[in-house]
Amino acid sequence: MSYTIRRVNYFHLTVKNRPGEAYQMLEQFADQGVNLLAFSASPTGPASTQLTVFPENTHDLEDLTKKLGLSMFGPFSAFMVNGKDELGALTHIHKMLYMANVDVYASSGVTDGKNSYGYILYVRNDDYEKAAQALGI
Repeated sequence: MSYTIRRVNYFHLTVKNRPGEAYQMLEQFADQGVNLLAFSASPTGPASTQLTVFPENTHDLEDLTKKLGLSMFGPFSAFMVNGKDELGALTHIHKMLYMANVDVYASSGVTDGKNSYGYILYVRNDDYEKAAQALGI
């Protein structure tokens, strides 16, 4: 199985739940040179949405949110896996964590439809270094 794993930081921002809010935020990030490795948005009620952003450079995002006066929560730690999409691609990774007695409490992934995938693994803060060691990073 061919894959790479790296440590990533992520942050939460809350925006109003109305058309264009995520677009405007993403446009500001791009205009200011903040590259995102991953992004997701989930409703947190009828009037707000939580954006979860994984910046390539944590300091760039922190500087921009300060400049814009935005409230941001984080950084939090996760692992990002990129690899060749094949049957059972994630089993080896999950087995290493299982053997180290590390619980993956959340995850999210996507394929590109062309034999590659991206996958985010969330483990508890207390298990993060043990997970990193089990994953060889």
